[in-house]
Amino acid sequence: MIASPKVKTDSIFYDIFQSYPSFFFELIGNTSPRSSTYNFVSQAVKQSRFEIDGIFIPPIYASDLPIYFAEFQGYRDRKKNLYSGFFAEIFLYLDDYTPVNDWRGIMIFTEKRLDPGLPLQYQDFKNSPRFTRIYLDELEPQVTDKSLGLSVIRLVGVRENIAAEQARILIERAKQQAPDLNFQRAIIELIETVIVYKFPDLGRKEIEDMLGLNDLKNTKVYQEALKEGEDRGEQRGEQQGEHKNKLAVAAKLLNRGMPIEDIAEITELEIEQVRQIANQK
Repeated sequence: MIASPKVKTDSIFYDIFQSYPSFFFELIGNTSPRSSTYNFVSQAVKQSRFEIDGIFIPPIYASDLPIYFAEFQGYRDRKKNLYSGFFAEIFLYLDDYTPVNDWRGIMIFTEKRLDPGLPLQYQDFKNSPRFTRIYLDELEPQVTDKSLGLSVIRLVGVRENIAAEQARILIERAKQQAPDLNFQRAIIELIETVIVYKFPDLGRKEIEDMLGLNDLKNTKVYQEALKEGEDRGEQRGEQQGEHKNKLAVAAKLLNRGMPIEDIAEITELEIEQVRQIANQK
């Protein structure tokens, strides 16, 4: 079964930003080194039917950094509730989770023609720094040509009749411009993922033939980069899991009334991290 346009688009962006959150910050023009500390998640709003496509959450100790709510739109909004739903999701999230951070809303359209326009009721956000609309088909080539990450994102919005050609060009760029083999491999796999979503009726072998990837994937250097990337991914996953466990333990100890300083020592978290957990209760 072919996935609906919404599922396809959401999944592509989720795969890209889950692997490389930094690409999102490139897209919105945020070049701060602190953007690398964000974690990208898709999160349901409690006691409601809403699930926000993507949330970029800063580390718990960075209360001065905003939360970014991202919505990905790759089809025409037939129900005419795109904006009302988006802002409802944000405010329900803020009500449910009561974060101390400020927020920003980012609406990403694969094409500008898919934007139904901001309704009258939300015009206050039109020129607000809290809300930004981005159209992938209007990204300037001179901008995307400087960044492999932005080029992959732009590929999501390319029409199917030229997508394969654009993907092959981007793969050649990755071979030449990627700073190391692991990043080259990761970019090529993201390109392949985008094309898989664009052509759901084609098998993996057909996609590889279309993009000319068979010979590349069989090379020794690619296989070595693949193995190294898998090892790093497993290590990163273990580190993230360990950190989440520490946060959970800290929350339980706070519930028992243990002092913040003692919890920080036991869990090896920063005191400010533990204090942030306490403030969110």
